Amino acid sequence: MIGLTVNARAVEAAVEPRTHLADFLREGLDLTGTHLGCEHGVCGACTVLLDDMPARSCITYAVACDGARVTTIEGLDEDEIAIELRAAFQREHAVQCGYCTPAMLISARDLVLRLSEADECGIRIALSGNLCRCTGYVGIVRAVKSVIDARRKRDLSSIPGAGRTTLGPVGSGNRAVSSNAAAVNAAAHQSEIQPEGTGTLAIPDFRPALVLQDQFTVAYPPDRVFEMFGDVAAIAACLPGAALGAAPTPERVEGMIRVKLGPISAIFRGSARIERDSTNLSGRIVGIGSDQRSRSSTQGEIRYHLVPIERGAGTRVDLSIGYSLTGMLAQIAREGLVRDLASRLTKDFARNLDRHLAGIPRDDAASTQSLNGISLLFGLLRKRAREICQRVLDRRY
Repeated sequence: MIGLTVNARAVEAAVEPRTHLADFLREGLDLTGTHLGCEHGVCGACTVLLDDMPARSCITYAVACDGARVTTIEGLDEDEIAIELRAAFQREHAVQCGYCTPAMLISARDLVLRLSEADECGIRIALSGNLCRCTGYVGIVRAVKSVIDARRKRDLSSIPGAGRTTLGPVGSGNRAVSSNAAAVNAAAHQSEIQPEGTGTLAIPDFRPALVLQDQFTVAYPPDRVFEMFGDVAAIAACLPGAALGAAPTPERVEGMIRVKLGPISAIFRGSARIERDSTNLSGRIVGIGSDQRSRSSTQGEIRYHLVPIERGAGTRVDLSIGYSLTGMLAQIAREGLVRDLASRLTKDFARNLDRHLAGIPRDDAASTQSLNGISLLFGLLRKRAREICQRVLDRRY
């Protein structure tokens, strides 16, 4: 259930988490003035006002707008600036098929509020996010320019930032965020998540897009290995590229992990919750993180189970690693590469774990090294080359 204000009218509705705001407005509220074009946030035909800021409704989830104010073209019937713009669009022949016009008017209204003078270059740049396949933009630019000129001559000054007092994502000015919106923001902005008991949400469960199975062995009893797995700082020290951001607790940890994939360097910052079951020597770690530079986000889950081997003198660690990745890194993180990355990471972790249990001092240079995707990629290529050569030899002999 979400509750929001649409065109000054309170609306409550049940929506699927995957429903975009544009579909909710068109299909749920019959506000068909909001048009869908590319559905990738490029053409601008779906632009609406979210907390008085222009936003792409085709790439905005409806649940993320819980508690917000949404204004569509239908809600601007009595708006003074929109009335002037409609008259100017008609006068300057700025309309042909009309498909882009509702969103063009919403974006133009924002320009009329913000621009101190009718600068044609500034208008063209500011409207570049709204595509039109018919008019050639000449009439549109003339219409917007005429409205700005007319209002400034009437001593109606521009409003710096259109009245926005804070920077941030669209809708960030909203102060009436309810629980559903908080859940979405918690998943998207995990750096704001705090431990349970501080008034914010716990890290949510999720369904991984990909699950990998792996295992390794160490020459130490399961009880000792399980005890070390409870030492969050020690485990983080064994994981290449990982670093803690604050003092961990037995149930929660915050930190980061550095990853380098070719030209892309990423630092995923986030949080994880920790679950342990001493009765069967198993545990689970669920985390979320994001990298601001590549605009990539990830959710991950690691399940482990310690199995005694060699009559209890050694331990086999069975791992199940699940994750979901979105953003730029998701475009290059193909399944085969990810599996080999996870395999190499597991081997490095197992080696560092064995060193720690043996009391060998930590190699600080190795512990802070990023996960280097290039070296892992070359390792993958060498492995594949060996497999191809072996298949050729098998056929020959």
